[in-house]
Amino acid sequence: MVPVVKMDSVSKSFGSGNKKVDILNDIHLYIEPNQLVALRGRSGSGKTTLLNLIGALDQPTAGEIYIEGQPISEYNEKQRSELRRTKIGFIFQSYGLVPFMTVEENIEFGLRIASIPRRDWKVKIEEALELVGLAKRSKHYPYELSGGEQQRVAISRAIAVRPMLILADEPTAELDSKTGFRMMDVFQKLVDSQTTTIIMTSHDPVILEMIEHVYTLEAQNIVYEKNEIII
Repeated sequence: MVPVVKMDSVSKSFGSGNKKVDILNDIHLYIEPNQLVALRGRSGSGKTTLLNLIGALDQPTAGEIYIEGQPISEYNEKQRSELRRTKIGFIFQSYGLVPFMTVEENIEFGLRIASIPRRDWKVKIEEALELVGLAKRSKHYPYELSGGEQQRVAISRAIAVRPMLILADEPTAELDSKTGFRMMDVFQKLVDSQTTTIIMTSHDPVILEMIEHVYTLEAQNIVYEKNEIII
């Protein structure tokens, strides 16, 4: 089976000389299709950096990253952009919503960027909003929503496209416990239906206990742990 993500001896540092800061060192990671995976670690451990590397938003200092068996170091910028546009969904801590667009327009924007046929937009938007419990807020603007609601819009925008890989940076951080559990149930259903693979970061021990595959970033490297799913 070809892994969705493979990282081979990946390192990442910023700066040079006396100002060089090593963030990741000799990372090896192998993630099979249709898994829900969590990255955990203290602040500054490199979790977001790792997501950015997998999502082709940044490039490693050393090593190689493979997406569905393809080394992305060989991609030019246009190919990297196409990879992000068509195959990877992002959920950022900052939400990334367009303020002058309604909830449904924000999701529609994501579908348009991913080249989803216009005839499919309505159904995909309705399904995504129903999954995150925001069907009645579709005509609202981001400034009319709470932080937790905005996060759920960001989640719905990512899952509406049904990409082969979703990268989520602390997707439940702004959500109350009940809503956080609901989002994890949505993620698990997407994985179980073999729709996508999800890699997320989290510092919430309760959320982490709900995830089967957990990797801990520590001392610039990665340790794999396996938990029992309790969803």
